[in-house]
Amino acid sequence: MKNAVITGATKGMGRSIAIAFAKEGVNLAVCSRNESELTQFKQELLAVNPQIKVFTQVADGSVKDQLLKFAGAAEQELGFIGIIVNNLGMFDPVSILDESDAAFEKQLNTNLMPAYHLYRYFGKSMIAARQGHIFTICSVAALDPIAAAGTYSVTKAALLGLSKVMRLEMMPHNVKVTAVIPGSTLTNSWEGTTIPKDQFVLPEDIASAIVNVYKMSPGANVDELIIKPVGGQI
Repeated sequence: MKNAVITGATKGMGRSIAIAFAKEGVNLAVCSRNESELTQFKQELLAVNPQIKVFTQVADGSVKDQLLKFAGAAEQELGFIGIIVNNLGMFDPVSILDESDAAFEKQLNTNLMPAYHLYRYFGKSMIAARQGHIFTICSVAALDPIAAAGTYSVTKAALLGLSKVMRLEMMPHNVKVTAVIPGSTLTNSWEGTTIPKDQFVLPEDIASAIVNVYKMSPGANVDELIIKPVGGQI
């Protein structure tokens, strides 16, 4: 059985991605700051597929020590981690000149650093095994910055840059790296919106795309996957 670590997995895209991999028979390691959410989600995943293992641990993925403690426990519990989905992220709709002094560091530690730390933690074992697939959930803001969400755009652009470097480093070792670049996706960020559901990309669309990329033949790698609403950005 394959084993996956998914950050930010109890909500939004991460939740849908975890469910999709559970249906494929992949063992899962997920963390969250909320213990009751984790407990409930674990039961949901096991209901989807009782044959898989689900490891959960309370951890704040934006805090390096907590993230690495979770990574080590996941490896110990499940064995070799062959799939990483760097989904943890936050969106703060404010311009750089108007944001708080702590805003940049907070978004850096949430949107970029977890992917960097998990790569450094699991990367060499993937190289040794000559297998693995790393998915980074970026944003179209990495390609077309949003003035009203400046620091978000900067951190997502950095995440896309990290994904490109990871891919170059991993190419000689048969390890795949895919940057997933979603447009307007109906997650908690849009809570309370009156815009019809059909005008958004859905979290299930992102999950389906990731699983299909993962299931491609050994010689195929999707470098970047851009998924936007059919009518354009909202």
